[in-house]
Amino acid sequence: MRQPLGEGGARARQGLHLRRRHEVPDAGHRGRQAGRAEPAGDPGQPRRPLRRPAHRQLGADGGGRHDRLRLRRRRRLGRSPRPRPAGCARRRARRVRERWWRRARLRGGADRLARRPHARGRRGRDRAATGVAPTRVTGPAGYRVGIDVGGTFTDLICVTPDGEVLLDKTPTTPDDQSVGVMQGIALLAQRAQLSTADFCARIDALVHGTTIADNTMIEMKGASTGLLVTRGHRDEIEMRRVHKEEIWDPSYPAPLPIARRRARIPIPERVDFEGRVVLPLDENAVRKGVRRLRQLGCTSIAVLFMHSFTNPSHELRARELVLEEFPDVEHISLSHEVLPRAPEFERTSTTLVNAYVAPRIAHYTRHLTDELRAAGYAGQMLIMQSTGGVMPPDYVARKAVSLLGSGPTGGVMGAAVAAGRSGVRDFVAVDMGGTSYDVCLVRGGAPEIKTDWNWRYRYYIGLPMVDVQSVGAGGGSIASVRQGALLVGPESAGAQPGPACYGRGGARATVTDADALLGYLPVEGFAGGRMTLDVDASRAAITRDVGKPLGLDVIDAAWGIERIVNANMANAVRRVLSTHGADPRTMAMIAYGGNGAVHAWAQAVELGIRRILVPKSAPAFSALGLLVADYLIDLQRAYVVPLSQVDVARVRTLMSEMLDEADKELEPANLGEGHVQTQLFAQMCYPGQNFDMSVPVPEGTSLGDGGLLDLAGRFHDQHASDRGFSFPNQQPLLRGVRLVASGSTPKPDALARTGSTVDASQARKGSRGVWFGTEFVDSPVYDGVALGPGATVEGPAIIEEPFTVVVLAPGNVARLDQHGNYDISL
Repeated sequence: MRQPLGEGGARARQGLHLRRRHEVPDAGHRGRQAGRAEPAGDPGQPRRPLRRPAHRQLGADGGGRHDRLRLRRRRRLGRSPRPRPAGCARRRARRVRERWWRRARLRGGADRLARRPHARGRRGRDRAATGVAPTRVTGPAGYRVGIDVGGTFTDLICVTPDGEVLLDKTPTTPDDQSVGVMQGIALLAQRAQLSTADFCARIDALVHGTTIADNTMIEMKGASTGLLVTRGHRDEIEMRRVHKEEIWDPSYPAPLPIARRRARIPIPERVDFEGRVVLPLDENAVRKGVRRLRQLGCTSIAVLFMHSFTNPSHELRARELVLEEFPDVEHISLSHEVLPRAPEFERTSTTLVNAYVAPRIAHYTRHLTDELRAAGYAGQMLIMQSTGGVMPPDYVARKAVSLLGSGPTGGVMGAAVAAGRSGVRDFVAVDMGGTSYDVCLVRGGAPEIKTDWNWRYRYYIGLPMVDVQSVGAGGGSIASVRQGALLVGPESAGAQPGPACYGRGGARATVTDADALLGYLPVEGFAGGRMTLDVDASRAAITRDVGKPLGLDVIDAAWGIERIVNANMANAVRRVLSTHGADPRTMAMIAYGGNGAVHAWAQAVELGIRRILVPKSAPAFSALGLLVADYLIDLQRAYVVPLSQVDVARVRTLMSEMLDEADKELEPANLGEGHVQTQLFAQMCYPGQNFDMSVPVPEGTSLGDGGLLDLAGRFHDQHASDRGFSFPNQQPLLRGVRLVASGSTPKPDALARTGSTVDASQARKGSRGVWFGTEFVDSPVYDGVALGPGATVEGPAIIEEPFTVVVLAPGNVARLDQHGNYDISL
């Protein structure tokens, strides 16, 4: 008969648990009776747990799935929830465990419990990759280099001491991106007519954009990560705020876990929201948990305790204990350092991702700086962040999560500078490369910054990011027919083997093959004169993959590929603009990337856009954006209170702390007086809202009680402007303060090299047939290198630059302005 619900029954209802030998014990459970001596032995070795009644073996955080299912079956049969004899239970648990390990070995890779550490080499505290010595070469030095690693090509740009801009490209080397980077530097050295060693010795600044963090999350090949978390919050990361990408699919799988449940150790401790210690940190539980994580093969550890952003003492002490028990740990992420604000899920997800990608980032930056030092570069490398600013490697190694989504950010920052010089402040920036198509809205000369609901690779990232949305549409996007429908992307041929026309072994039809067949691309002199396109291979691939399955001739099939990919890109632009309430008919478009200028005219027609800007440096525009980006630090402090109850003195103290921290982080940059700008914000919302907005606080640390009314007014006005409504009679809620500190870097005077020919007819190279939807139109071809400011070209026409092509449809007019931008009117 069913056991009465007494003390034992109540605990059993919470979930009975038979602890197995290889399972992480609940760190808050003492594991022995009061007054019983601890058995002798090495505390770092796993020990067979003491047998005890079932209701004492389980806590709310423990409990294997098989044990719970067995107890449910026993209750349905009317039996006591007491377990079987200990020996039988243990044998059954061992069989289950062995089957689990057998499945894990078959699955391999990301599903293994204890992954091998990704980054090899020496180990040490935090494994922060430090930049090379900050000394600079004096004398005639002055080269400034930007290197952006894309999915297909690595873009390179160099501004010489006399202001000349050099562009180049080299295929990306996915297995080791540093190989492609060093090959690109060698190409730039050849362009500058210097040896690689002399060129590196004369570099003043080197700024790098990398996709290592994104690739780590895509492949799920980060460090084996463990988590020390406040007891009761062990499963926060799996609850995900009940967020599900496919809400109508109940069988949609959960994301691959960064830290498996047995590698998430609950720790007894508690700090309340005001920073008061409610339950002291159980240091013994921390030590046991760290030893357990070490046994599981974890090489990176995240620490997340409740309300640590108000009082970080427990997390700081936990780091000390981790280093004592596990001195060889590669990285430790403390949540109050990664994301010092609530809510808990956002902080948990962001901290775990940081711990997951940081060792690989540190390994890569350390390896690349060693390569640069060996080549003769003695300066400091800067790395682009997703906030649109740059920082040195030691900073990004600690906040590696800030690199997620940073790949397209450089292009957006470059677009903002280039458009601003041409007098355009409201536009949509589109970057079409070989693999993806990136879209960002820029209003008032500044890109949209998204501070909430940033999901990357099914994990929430709580840091501010430039709001760039990407779709799988690029020159390498593969065209195929499935169930009678023509699909283009997101699968890409990449750099290797590439499109069929590259002649590198690629056999599948791609967007670039359609571009070549329709006359948009030059057959001779492609990619800066290094490649000749095989149009016959493009024709064969398109006929086989698209034409025959759909019963179309090869030209109609190629045009179908163009129409589909252009529609996909136009829809991506619509989604971004509609999210922010922007009308495309009132916006300009800046198109860059190797393929952006080829397809811009078709997208503009579909969207109703009447003006397009194409920079001459468009093929390497993301690399150029790296050179115009500033140092940038974004800091936050939590302080949740109704505005009427704000302690202004505490707000000023938090602001002062952030200013001191920003000064400390920017100190190695040796920025002079007047080169650092700071902006202070109050994070505010209405009661009941989940997400806040940044409201400027121009008073800064001199904010007084009277300034709170002005702050409330600014919040109501900004809420009405950004979200279309406000509640002026409702008291806002303060959720924290934010600081954005930027240190200005030198900007090149010219963003591209221009020619001297004003009369476009003198730069005409010939003509060729180009397909514009109904027939091939004989279109003049112009040498873009020769064109100078003031040159005007009327469509239909083709303007060939070394690494891209500007396509002008009939009726389009392009004028090259003094800043090196083709200003196209439709």
